Amino acid sequence: MDSVDKLTSAITMLEEARGVPLSASCVVHRGEMLEILDDARAALPADLEEAEAIIASRDSIIEDGRISADSLVSIAREEVARMVEQTSIVQAARDEVKKILDDARDVAEEERIQVEEYIDSRLATLEVILNKTMDAVARGRERLAGADDKDVLAQLAEDH
Repeated sequence: MDSVDKLTSAITMLEEARGVPLSASCVVHRGEMLEILDDARAALPADLEEAEAIIASRDSIIEDGRISADSLVSIAREEVARMVEQTSIVQAARDEVKKILDDARDVAEEERIQVEEYIDSRLATLEVILNKTMDAVARGRERLAGADDKDVLAQLAEDH
């Protein structure tokens, strides 16, 4: 806005001009003042055209800014929704993993108890078999010990 600068320069020149005593008038160099005002008049149409173009494009600039802002808000909302959904999905996955692990631990504990019961029953059966075997061995040993006595008696009976 060159015309505004030129008018500001003319106003400054008048404010700084030497005053005429006993009047509201001042002494200004006519050539300099006319040159500044002519430059301002010459620049005024270009400045006005530029201002009119800015005003005309103002609505489209504002509309472009509004569209851009709406787009950014929409993208931000989508991102927030995606992040919330992702957080929900992650939490659901964690909950599912915890449930699966708890179920697996329960099944493992039940199977451990069943295996221990099975082993205990097999060991009890083996204990019974071993006890019977030990009893049979003991009876056999007793018979053997008793057989020696009978052999001796049988020999004595034959000698008689």
